[in-house]
Amino acid sequence: MKRQINTAMIVLAREARQLNQHELAGRINMSPTNLSKIERGDVGISDELLDAIASCTGYPRHFFQQPGTIVPEHLCYRRRQHVPQRQMMPIIARANIIRQHVQLLSRTLHIETPQIPSLPLVPGVSPADLAAELRTLWKVEPGPIPHLSRLLERQGIALMPLDFGSARVDSRSLLTDDGYPLICYNSQLPGDQLRFTLAFELGQLVMHTGTPVGLDRDIVDEANAFAAAFLMPGEDIRPDLEKNITIALLGELKKKWKVPMISLLYRADELGLLTANQKRYLMQQFNRLQIRRREPIELDIEPEQPRLLKHWISTYRSKTALGILEISALLCLHVDEFMELYV
Repeated sequence: MKRQINTAMIVLAREARQLNQHELAGRINMSPTNLSKIERGDVGISDELLDAIASCTGYPRHFFQQPGTIVPEHLCYRRRQHVPQRQMMPIIARANIIRQHVQLLSRTLHIETPQIPSLPLVPGVSPADLAAELRTLWKVEPGPIPHLSRLLERQGIALMPLDFGSARVDSRSLLTDDGYPLICYNSQLPGDQLRFTLAFELGQLVMHTGTPVGLDRDIVDEANAFAAAFLMPGEDIRPDLEKNITIALLGELKKKWKVPMISLLYRADELGLLTANQKRYLMQQFNRLQIRRREPIELDIEPEQPRLLKHWISTYRSKTALGILEISALLCLHVDEFMELYV
């Protein structure tokens, strides 16, 4: 029996390849109006037209027959500045495709959805309080977290590096239909920025996902505060920051805490360990040395490598004896794209 086309997957494939309706319509010799009707499900689609769309977008035919919907842009994703929708479109789409994979694999392997604590902010409780509470719940040892990605994956959070094609966006977190958490992040992030980014998204998951958030709240500041406290607990880092803070000291502490120097500076300020003049002077030093956006390469932290999704795929292949062609087809990808993502 012929499987029905899921028009949401046409939208997803088009946006993943950074094509708007006019561009895809031009490539398949169709009017944008008719393509819009197809994507809305108002009219049907012929086999020939589906083949043309598959060819233009680089996805196999059965990509468009898989179930699923597109999760819209999260109320907040980690970014550095305003990002044009044109640049956000493929990032959101590719993250949704990974979300499809997480949902398929977790269901196929009968992996239970992890119970990520929900820690909503209430009056009298700060993001730092919630970060401390989560460290206690997860039995995190005092001091720096040696390997943050492994901690998150042990708790069942799937992580996926992607080429975002832009340095302006760091990450995005999503949930599958079953509530399984996924964090997609920019594969170009230096290791220290990656750790802070993962902690930021963790804050989003525990404080803002599934919890009503008032429009008067700045959830970016809340997630940043959570990340800083989760990676640099006040009582643990205070002795390191009570010294005379210099650029050189921040560089040394970066090696220990595996976070950006600028994050250490902000944390010292949050803990009341800097005067206004000291903070101003250090910020001037960052600007003068041109290390505010890109810290010295010699201090780079090796990016952590996630393992969970690759482990799932390896487990599934071991159970089923599927080859690369078959597992690629299962995930509705051509082999080259499967290899880029998972091998």
